[in-house]
Amino acid sequence: METNRVLPFDLATVNAIRVNVPAVLRRTQTLATRRTFKGESQVAAYIRAVQCLDLTTLTGADTSERVKRLCAKALMPVDREILEQLGIPSQSVTVGAVCVYHAMVETAVEALSGHIPVAAVSTGFPAGQSPQLEKLREIEYSIEIGATEIDIVIPRALVHKGDWRGLYEVIKDFRVACGERAKMKTILGVGDLEELEKVAKASAVAIMAGADFIKTSTGFEPTNATPEAGLVMARMIRQFADSHGVKVGLKPAGGIRSSKDALLWLSLMLEELGEEWTKPELFRLGASGLLIDIDRQLSHCATGRYSAAHHHPIG
Repeated sequence: METNRVLPFDLATVNAIRVNVPAVLRRTQTLATRRTFKGESQVAAYIRAVQCLDLTTLTGADTSERVKRLCAKALMPVDREILEQLGIPSQSVTVGAVCVYHAMVETAVEALSGHIPVAAVSTGFPAGQSPQLEKLREIEYSIEIGATEIDIVIPRALVHKGDWRGLYEVIKDFRVACGERAKMKTILGVGDLEELEKVAKASAVAIMAGADFIKTSTGFEPTNATPEAGLVMARMIRQFADSHGVKVGLKPAGGIRSSKDALLWLSLMLEELGEEWTKPELFRLGASGLLIDIDRQLSHCATGRYSAAHHHPIG
């Protein structure tokens, strides 16, 4: 299979999508029990979750110093001593990317020196209500100053109106603006879409329009990443992998705070898409506080004791 590209718009495919909600609920309720991680596999799963983490800070209180500290943590997310005790080379563990607002892109790029990608939220994040030309300029600006991943927001009103062609054209314009210079993660805002069928259809349109990743949420909706939405999105990814031979990644984001959450999402990806979709090229976890809990779990695996959360600052 190949990485995604812009596919022709196919309204018939979108209109044919149906979601069996009771079946989705049954499937997600069994995810946590179908696959468990113990011993070495648990350590490996925690490390993989760290490697797939988009370490994120998106607050009005962000400062250059705070972002620099976050980047330092991104480069060494787990204490070297703990990694040595677990027999893991410290240089092999970094996060997948650092995700910031436009104003902090240059700071992050300088701090990371090309070792980790910098992702910028764009296109009127989080509501997506800016004029289209302004959104395109945001993308161009972030790429110009060093961002290599762009998290774009879809206009959710088009989903509620059922204007699938309009949504396709908007996302395709964003894809053209990203070009080959940056990966495009398309944020659906599942908490605002209200229905799983709308989530499925918006996922299909985003994939047709060239999304490299589809992402659940901005983190600012009333409901963010849920296993139900993730399952529906994963199955759209699988459908297009089977029908068009393209690989599209998944990024759950918002409300993912515990190592247990991370392992649930890893299980979902393994069950629905396979091991290739548990690597940072095709799977990311958008979170800020998650790393603290994973760090504590790894400390427990190495020493048999849990360290206090304040021993694991991230910013």
